[in-house]
Amino acid sequence: MDKATIADVLDKIATLLELKGENPFKIRAYTNAARSLETFGGNIADLRDEETLEKIPGIGKAIAAKIKELVETGGLKFFEDLRSEFPAEILELFSLPGLGAKKIKALYEQLQVSSIAQLQAACETGRVAELPGFGKTTQEKFCRAIADRTKHSGSFHLGMIAVEAKTLEADLRAQPDVLQVCIAGSYRRRKEIVRDLDFIVATSAPAEITAAFIGHPLVESIIAQGPTKSSVRLRSGIQCDLRVVTTAEYPFALNYFTGSKEHNIVMRNRAQQRGWTLNEYRLGEAPLDPAAKKKKAAAKVPEIRDEADLYHAVELDYIPPELRENCGEFEAASAKTLPRLVEAENLRGTFHCHTNASDGHNSLEEMAAAAQELGLQYLGIADHSRSSIQARGLDAARLRVQVAAIRKLNREFENFRLFAGVECDVLRDGSLDFDDELLGELDYVVASVHSAFTLSEADMTRRVIRAMSNPHVTMLAHPTGRLLLKREPYAIDIPAIIEAAAQTGTWIEINAAPKRLDLDWRWWPLAKEKGVKCVINPDAHRTERLQELWFGVGVARKGWLTKADVMNCLPLAKIEAELGRKRAL
Repeated sequence: MDKATIADVLDKIATLLELKGENPFKIRAYTNAARSLETFGGNIADLRDEETLEKIPGIGKAIAAKIKELVETGGLKFFEDLRSEFPAEILELFSLPGLGAKKIKALYEQLQVSSIAQLQAACETGRVAELPGFGKTTQEKFCRAIADRTKHSGSFHLGMIAVEAKTLEADLRAQPDVLQVCIAGSYRRRKEIVRDLDFIVATSAPAEITAAFIGHPLVESIIAQGPTKSSVRLRSGIQCDLRVVTTAEYPFALNYFTGSKEHNIVMRNRAQQRGWTLNEYRLGEAPLDPAAKKKKAAAKVPEIRDEADLYHAVELDYIPPELRENCGEFEAASAKTLPRLVEAENLRGTFHCHTNASDGHNSLEEMAAAAQELGLQYLGIADHSRSSIQARGLDAARLRVQVAAIRKLNREFENFRLFAGVECDVLRDGSLDFDDELLGELDYVVASVHSAFTLSEADMTRRVIRAMSNPHVTMLAHPTGRLLLKREPYAIDIPAIIEAAAQTGTWIEINAAPKRLDLDWRWWPLAKEKGVKCVINPDAHRTERLQELWFGVGVARKGWLTKADVMNCLPLAKIEAELGRKRAL
């Protein structure tokens, strides 16, 4: 049992206690303990010791004993007894947006609704709208949320499956008979949504690798098992396919199963134009067509040792996996004009990070230490502004206190700097949550929309452009407000936003949180063409989320961006000057 599983149990206990109407302080104790456990730096063995557990902030004697029981036995009687008081499916209701414990409690007690299916039936008969505090609008929201859930069934955003994917890949690589291994498919292309995982393994012992794959601890069930292909379902629910091949077949299998389908079609056509046939296992001479009067002599098939050799064989530069969508990569590869894409190692710092001053979980000092541990030269702190009440947004006085604390901390650093910023709400009319005098005291400003998502496209576009026109606004965060698989983007004219960013010198964010990945990769070629600069931000609310910058780099690469296009690739000395450029215009 790992820390994440234990934290999940504590979270579920808090949820069930809330459903019971327990003391809010008791509920909060379990929630806080779960968050503390997630950031605990020790190993799982330490969690067997109650004395060690009680030293972790937020974990008292009673909860420490429960954690110890979980670690030692793999179960917790208190949790099982609590869960037995409710139908097993009731926790599913928490996955629907807009449904919290109070509403679920009312639905359960007054309508006997304890599952998503029962909620849908209650909505369809109009019974939800009749409940006090609900109404027709709430009922319609539930119907849309259920429809969205059905539509997205079987889909996962990268953050939901990345840990499992990398763990399984690493464990396969550690097998003595594995020669090469890679995760292919849409995951390798860094698509924001994936439906399955494809593992390609080169080995001389396929039976042994298949056995290791289907017997892996992450595997929940086996779907199919064969000599060269096996399929399983992992704990997260995603289907995972393994294809075992020889070393000679590996480049072709990796290329084919990376895709996309449209990219593969063009690759096969280029091979056919040279008298060859290309499939997932080989590149060879095409068979003679009996109907052909005269066969054109095929070029000699070159030796293919890796994917680069395969692209060179069809007279192309190597095309990075992220670009394989048949969206101009072949023309660029043929003309030798493919860009050198940005890499994670190019990042020198980042912005749009939160602390426990608003809705983050770590202090300024902890966030700074985590950034330095990642090798970053700078970190921007942008806690929420006052209008974000649900996120404990800062008022002017608290923001100024934080700025002073940042300035003081900076005197202690060597070759590192914290920048003082704010994630400033864009109000309904496009004005900002703070006046220009206060914004002028900061190093930078992140403008964000957190309310009034139902404005018309024209009104939302005017709202955001007005905010971007403020000389104190440095960057626009998560421009479409989407939450992948959960909330659709609000209506907004992205080409107009890009044009305004070019005119005002506002940077546009790639929000690297895997639930957002916003601005979408499909818009970045246009933004790049217009000269708009990108900034990759993790929107980190805890130290470990800084590592989600990796997801943002994937979006940037997929959007054809280079090191020169991404502002936080600049070293500290240069970014300081760039932060003040817009204000000086």
